[in-house]
Amino acid sequence: MPRTTNGSSATKTMGVLTVGALVAVTAYTVALGSNGWLWFGWVFLGLITLGMVATRSA
Repeated sequence: MPRTTNGSSATKTMGVLTVGALVAVTAYTVALGSNGWLWFGWVFLGLITLGMVATRSA
């Protein structure tokens, strides 16, 4: 069965990357203290992921 390239795998990859980044930023915060730039980066990554999900379902 041929695999279609409709962006589904890219969206899943971004979701996994976003969750992995959340785990990494949380671990960093617990171990070394909060860093606003890391949280800002994670929020930005999350917004990009939500945008990809929204455009895929539209």
